[in-house]
Amino acid sequence: MTDARTLIVPHGDVERLLPMAECIDVMADALAATTRGDALLPLRQVLRLHSGRDAFAVMPAVLGNAIGAKVITVFPGNDATPYESHMGVILYFDDTHGRLLAIIDASSVTAIRTAAVSGLATRLLANPGASRLAILGAGVQAMTHLEAMCAVRPIRRVAIWSRSEERRVHFAEWARARFALDVIPFATAEEAVHGAEVICTVTSSRAPVLHGAWVAPGAHINAVGASIASARELDSAAVVQSLLYVDRRESAMNEAGDFLMPRDEGEIDNSHIRGELGELVLGRAPGRTDAAQRTLFKSLGLAVEDVASARLIYDRALATGVGIWIELGGLRPAP
Repeated sequence: MTDARTLIVPHGDVERLLPMAECIDVMADALAATTRGDALLPLRQVLRLHSGRDAFAVMPAVLGNAIGAKVITVFPGNDATPYESHMGVILYFDDTHGRLLAIIDASSVTAIRTAAVSGLATRLLANPGASRLAILGAGVQAMTHLEAMCAVRPIRRVAIWSRSEERRVHFAEWARARFALDVIPFATAEEAVHGAEVICTVTSSRAPVLHGAWVAPGAHINAVGASIASARELDSAAVVQSLLYVDRRESAMNEAGDFLMPRDEGEIDNSHIRGELGELVLGRAPGRTDAAQRTLFKSLGLAVEDVASARLIYDRALATGVGIWIELGGLRPAP
């Protein structure tokens, strides 16, 4: 029987079908495939809305035989509301007839796969025994990043900072209960990162929240929150003093304010990008060579990460009977 049904995978099912530890390995494979040239990956299309701060974006990609696109809105001001900052869907198609196979919640995929890529970067770049983690920001990405960091390093102590005292205290309570860790909220970002061996910046700030003078020798940084050319979470010193890695050079050179602003200031040039994560996975770029080196991964998020996640989610949903089937059409009418 010919099937024209489409699978709907809601938020709660995504979290069950895309476990963090496995997602990290899926991201490694996807980024390695991209480096090998096995992906079609244009720059994301972003429409700035009238607010100037909010955006509507489309992120298409083809990864091997997997075809998909993420369609999302990005509203950074949602931090002060019940809504997430990133909301939308991932559309996943087959490569035989172009059928729409699945519509998958994008908020949960973005939260998990973004942290998983940071987990991959940390696995590749952080010192093996790194156990002291600092997280700047206390939203959804802070939660998933804590899980990702615990998956790749022996985290024992967590420092959390947010401009909102209520949110940093709430995060500390949640993290203690979830991971049985020593979690300490701090009133300033400088105090939070003091002595940290891994630092994750997951804020909605458009100006630096992390300064190079605060970063200890040997630390690894995942800079995640700023994803446009006009915003950054790190000051220029933090970038200049670090070995810089990106998810993709083309994206970083067009969209990463954390890289573009110090470059425009003349502090660095394009050669400061030491490699892509896919190159690290394949052994085509050098990684850390000294325990005292500071390393930095600038995350922007790539559509291949969403498509790879969608492929795993769809296959798992079929195998487990998870999700909701709907008829959207697509079959030719019978003669």
